[in-house]
Amino acid sequence: MTETTEDTAELALPRPRRPRSNRDRLIDTAVALTAEQGWSAVTMAKLADAAQVSRQTVYNEIGTRAELAEAMILHELEQFLACVTEAFEGGDDDLLGAIRQASYAVLLRAQDNRLLHAIVSATHGADTELLPFLTSHSHGLLGFSTAIIREHLDRFDLRLTPEEAETAIDSVVRIVLSHVMQPGGSPEEIADDIAWLAGRVLHL
Repeated sequence: MTETTEDTAELALPRPRRPRSNRDRLIDTAVALTAEQGWSAVTMAKLADAAQVSRQTVYNEIGTRAELAEAMILHELEQFLACVTEAFEGGDDDLLGAIRQASYAVLLRAQDNRLLHAIVSATHGADTELLPFLTSHSHGLLGFSTAIIREHLDRFDLRLTPEEAETAIDSVVRIVLSHVMQPGGSPEEIADDIAWLAGRVLHL
């Protein structure tokens, strides 16, 4: 069974849309700078200039550079989590369809995610500093994604014990995350394969 880690609590469940704040705009700007120039080139001063705010505003809204790195990762992972939530809250009673849609949406977002590409492609020096943040908080994404799917399992007549269902869902989610980091095909192809595999392990 999957244990909920402390990292899980640091990810926020998707919230209703709200007006974009200075913090949101600073994080977006930091993501763009990282994608264009690499994390090693991102300083709080450069972020302030790019966002056209004072350096004090950056420190007030974000904090330290390490806190900026964490904020960027959490912001991006929450977007992936929103994809999973939307797929399973669509009101459809097709479990495999929801798994396929969630997988497709996550993989499609990963395919065009500039920050993820910058992190994964970094090979040396300070540019690799974001990878531990991604690895650490991916456990939170794993825990929340598994929890979202688990919440919806009661609608389906699964021929599995709760423990077996938990293990099966955990395995499927881990496969999706592995393809996020290292794609093995197009989002459509991988989503189809994952839905096929989920059907076998869930006995659907």
